Amino acid sequence: MVGSDKALGGAMLLVASFVFTYYTTWAMILPFFDSSNPIHSWFPAREWAVRLPAFILVVALSAIGMFLGSTIVKENRKKAERARLRTA
Repeated sequence: MVGSDKALGGAMLLVASFVFTYYTTWAMILPFFDSSNPIHSWFPAREWAVRLPAFILVVALSAIGMFLGSTIVKENRKKAERARLRTA
């Protein structure tokens, strides 16, 4: 189990490092290259450097909000059931 955890952690670190390097190059370094440079063909349009993280942020915040909302509803149902059982 420990070996697989280390392998998974290493793979996650490798993917995160690649994504960080790719995004940093795309958003921060690419504007300094001439638009005719062939390096531009390796990246999507620059407008997506803002749109993609914004979309991911909206989806993540929505998922967190839905999780919190469902948890609150479940807890309120449990409290109501306990209160109903005590009074019965």
